[in-house]
Amino acid sequence: MISRVATAILAVADQDVMAAFFVERLGFEKVTDAEMWPGARWVEVVPPGGGTGVVLSAAKDFGREPDPAYPMTFACSDLAATAAQLRAAGVEVTDPVAEPWGSYVRVTDPEGRQLLVNDRA
Repeated sequence: MISRVATAILAVADQDVMAAFFVERLGFEKVTDAEMWPGARWVEVVPPGGGTGVVLSAAKDFGREPDPAYPMTFACSDLAATAAQLRAAGVEVTDPVAEPWGSYVRVTDPEGRQLLVNDRA
């Protein structure tokens, strides 16, 4: 049976810009940067300590536009501390918002999408 989500795929305009954002700003690790076919790459990043990977797929290689939004959310154990760390790294982050299901911040990536980081770790 299926045991876990291995990767989530995000179609992006620029794999290098987005990989740098995930690695240098969000603290992820690039685990794969390999040719899929001539001119196309599989670029995968994972959060510190492992977990589900995010594949930064070049939208143009699949004849599509970049995703307008993230198809996933991210989690942390201390939302205020995470927001402060991201701001210190130069990332645009909203103040925490409390909802009945939990609290979250929105983080804006270099391509203008907003990803949700919640406190459901």
